[in-house]
Amino acid sequence: MPLSLTVAAESTHHLYPLISDLGLILMTAGVAVLLFKKIKQPLVLGYLIAGFLAGNNFDFFPSVKDTHSVEVWAEIGVIFLLFSLGLEFSFKKLMKVGGTAGITATVQIVTMILLGYLVGRWMNWSQMDSIFLGAILSMSSTTIILRAFDELNVKGRKFAGIVFGALIVEDIVAILLMVLLSTIAVSQQFSGTELFDSVLKLVFFLILWFIGGIFFIPTLLKKAKNLLTQETLLICSLALCLMMVILATEVGFSPALGAFIMGSIIAETTQAERIEHLIKPVKDLFGAVFFVSVGMLINLDTLVEYSVPVLIITLLTILGKSTSSALGAMISGQPLRQSVQTGMSLAQIGEFSFIIATLGMSLKVTSDFLYPIVVAVSAITTFTTPFLIKAATPFAEFLQKKLPRKWVRAIDIYSSNAQSIKSLSTWQKFIRSSLTQVVIHSVIIIAIILLSSRFILPIVEDSKFGNAIAAIITLVIISPFLWAISLRRVAVEEVDLLRQERRYKGPLVMIILFKMALALFYIGFVLNNFFSPGIAFIALVIAITTYILFPKQLHLLYNRIENHFLKNYNDREIAVEKRRRRDLTPWDGHMADFEIAKESNLAGKTLEELQLREKTGINIAFIKRGEISINVPSRNERLFPGDEIHVIGTDDQIKEFKSFLDKNEQEPSENNTGSDNIVLQKLELKNEFFIGKSIRESQIREKTSGLVVGIERNGRRMLNPDSHLVLEDGDILWVVGDKTLLTSLEQC
Repeated sequence: MPLSLTVAAESTHHLYPLISDLGLILMTAGVAVLLFKKIKQPLVLGYLIAGFLAGNNFDFFPSVKDTHSVEVWAEIGVIFLLFSLGLEFSFKKLMKVGGTAGITATVQIVTMILLGYLVGRWMNWSQMDSIFLGAILSMSSTTIILRAFDELNVKGRKFAGIVFGALIVEDIVAILLMVLLSTIAVSQQFSGTELFDSVLKLVFFLILWFIGGIFFIPTLLKKAKNLLTQETLLICSLALCLMMVILATEVGFSPALGAFIMGSIIAETTQAERIEHLIKPVKDLFGAVFFVSVGMLINLDTLVEYSVPVLIITLLTILGKSTSSALGAMISGQPLRQSVQTGMSLAQIGEFSFIIATLGMSLKVTSDFLYPIVVAVSAITTFTTPFLIKAATPFAEFLQKKLPRKWVRAIDIYSSNAQSIKSLSTWQKFIRSSLTQVVIHSVIIIAIILLSSRFILPIVEDSKFGNAIAAIITLVIISPFLWAISLRRVAVEEVDLLRQERRYKGPLVMIILFKMALALFYIGFVLNNFFSPGIAFIALVIAITTYILFPKQLHLLYNRIENHFLKNYNDREIAVEKRRRRDLTPWDGHMADFEIAKESNLAGKTLEELQLREKTGINIAFIKRGEISINVPSRNERLFPGDEIHVIGTDDQIKEFKSFLDKNEQEPSENNTGSDNIVLQKLELKNEFFIGKSIRESQIREKTSGLVVGIERNGRRMLNPDSHLVLEDGDILWVVGDKTLLTSLEQC
């Protein structure tokens, strides 16, 4: 046999189990998905059953042969699942969640971890099994809750907002738990120092990756915008995901953490929705493989053997999560009804529970029986979730009737008082801003120093002045951040208010001195890394002198860096706001003409009386009355039967105006000119005569017989600007008026 055919035959031989296993998994999953879609049950449950049927624990169905390959696919599935969850997550959402969701999630998580551990020990499970059980039970299922809310049509209810906020907090806590559990699994003991180091390391890298990601990735996507077809955007987004996976693994974190972080960074870009749409089929495919692989571990013999623990843990999940979540919502100040509804919505386990259970198996620290028990509990609580949500309102009403009246009244008073608490005090706002400033810039400075000592120093250390070159490069790079941490003012208004109170003057001075001392410490730390103590001290004096001599330049440089970051950070929000605005762009508008019917009740009224602009948003460009054209009519102009009015507006505004003319007999005919001499024209404001004056003071109307219908300023667009709006240099005006007069105005 020829060599090529031999190689091909061998390749086919090795490839055959891989393809046949994948085909079996997808065919089984496809049938299960169709069936569960038909009976309106969560698809995750269908995947689990499909996995059980295709697994080696079920003898009456073809089984997967190469389980190792399935495990690899499942790990890839976890990566894409977490990447997709990150795309739906947002750090802004986390900051906007508010105290209610944060307290609810925290109380529920802490309670369930503690109860899970205690119940595990009570059932004579090992310490690691009990710890992982507590972590598994503390996570609720976003997928199941969203599906149930959609089916029950309760997304708009108040308690739904609290539930969504709690799920966001749980997502980030789940990432933290994965890191902590990995640390505990390795050390096999509760070491306070190791746990603190792990948390500190996680916080450091989370801040660093988020800041670096927001600074560079949106810029990269914007620069390459014209090159990003669906294919290239999908490849680039997956490349970014896997790059962060590699980076997270290199620094000692799980691949899933890296995928989640990259997803959350991309979630802040303008391409987030597009990438989420493109990644969905990939996530669905590998996610299905992951959940099927989970189902393959179901062992009926194990479930029968551990049926009592399954029942106990199911009851613990439903009762414990319902009660603790409701208690957390009540502590945060929610009324009894909303608290009960919130608690009963969160009474299940889901995606992150499986991932945490998978982590325990991969680290080989949990028993074989834990995984199938978790799957069984998840399946049962998936079925019970919709019924619990439905029963929440009647149960809350039942509690209000049965609880002692004093208790109900006390809960109402507490809720009322908690919701009327004022926002943070001036001092708290200043402390929070100062702490944020110190932490963020310290992370950036430390990261730059570490990177410099690892990558820059080895390149130049063999040269005569290698250390000096490395030190200078490092100091130059961190100089704007040193300026920011020591001299940049934060919470300016709050500081001005605090200075008026004598008791705050001392603490304010101490905080300022502390920040300056911290900057000096970082300078000394850099120099000490590259020089001996004596030379480092001399270099420190030189560095401080240089630092004092160029504060303005450092200020400007830092502002450029900060503005670039903030622009990237707010890009998506600005884009979403623009899409939502009805009156977004006057140049999206067009002209349309209407005739005032003889029997119209508008005839005989002035434009001021009709208030067409206020009611419908349109502007009247001119009125044609026989052979006479009244360009940009004044508010005192009256409409007469037979008048042909030419209006300018968007499709929605013209549609609304048409409905306003309920007795009009003619359909509007769109055109772009309306009249040979009346046009909608763009003017870039450069004439100093107009700058600094209001629209009315500029007399543009008198000079052009025109009307300013729109202004674009710094990328922000305004339709129908107020006549008192002051014109600024660089404004782009959209004016409807006489073509000749507008041209002369543009040239003057």
